[in-house]
Amino acid sequence: MSTSLVAPVTPEALLRAPKVLLHDHLDGGLRPATVIDLAEASGYRDLPTTDADALGAWFRESADSGSLVRYLETFAHTCGVLQDEAALVRVAAECAEDLAADGVVYAEVRYAPELCTEKGLGLDAIVEAVQAGFREGEARAAAAGRTIRIGTLLCAMRQNARSLEIAELAVRYRDSGVVGFDIAGPEAGFPPTRNLDAFEYLRQQNAHFTIHAGEAFGLPSIWEALQHCGAERLGHGVRIVDDIKVAEDGTVQLGRLASYVRDRRIPLEMCPSSNVQTGAAPSIGEHPIGLLARLRFRVTVNTDNRLMSGCSMTSEMRALVDEFDFGWADLQRFTVNAMKSAFIGFDERLAIIEDVVKPGYAALMAP
Repeated sequence: MSTSLVAPVTPEALLRAPKVLLHDHLDGGLRPATVIDLAEASGYRDLPTTDADALGAWFRESADSGSLVRYLETFAHTCGVLQDEAALVRVAAECAEDLAADGVVYAEVRYAPELCTEKGLGLDAIVEAVQAGFREGEARAAAAGRTIRIGTLLCAMRQNARSLEIAELAVRYRDSGVVGFDIAGPEAGFPPTRNLDAFEYLRQQNAHFTIHAGEAFGLPSIWEALQHCGAERLGHGVRIVDDIKVAEDGTVQLGRLASYVRDRRIPLEMCPSSNVQTGAAPSIGEHPIGLLARLRFRVTVNTDNRLMSGCSMTSEMRALVDEFDFGWADLQRFTVNAMKSAFIGFDERLAIIEDVVKPGYAALMAP
């Protein structure tokens, strides 16, 4: 279709576009007002402010340090108020509602159950509360005329020693909406190979997993995640660009690892605004997603932490349209890439692509 015959990408149309989200942290997406409510209800006294607007600004400013370690410190407050079942149900339900209102039709939302045990909650109770919240949020969204499906990823913190335990938890609840496993936390000093027993167990159980890699640490992190651990997707993966050479005349040469990632169609869960905040990319305009999309890597667009980045899927897409002049065809490709890479069944993925994503974009592209 000629671009002259395609409707322009406007902010209003972007909001209506069907979106697929693979990399979103539950504890990074709370509403500021909810953080304040939960802090008051639970007796949490460490918030920097109890004004919702000021708190939202504080999270964004604190996350803008350019350091992944500093960025992760903001989670002390969100995790601090997620220590009882009612809080977990509420936050999960609001997450589903907020994503649906942003046009997301399928999302995989991740969190670390081990960070919600400070007041004695057991891991199973935590998972069951979050799953109940997601189902409640899906039902509320449906009542408002929006359809969304949430799959859950359970994270183990790579600096701790509970990855096998969390992997077993993910397998135990895989028939209840938990679709996969991840490791999160600081990359430097905590290579993914520290968790090999968890990944071997997951492979034996035919279970899905992604790994945070290539965000704060470079190519060795990506190589280990893929070749030692067997990751199906890369959380961020932005540093794969270190294995790509662009000559002055514009010709591109891919190294062995970059070629492997592209040739095997390994999904990259890219989070542009978050990557700028943590120093993984200097700016949105200089983010490797432009080059990687042009080279046809399996790029997907994600939010990472909506509270800390003050972002949504719509705002991330809009920023990419502004900086790289992406059009509807590019945004549809990113969305289909994500749906192809989801951790649900092939027939379920195909149905969402054919019945929701493609018709939704066709309607938006019509002049």
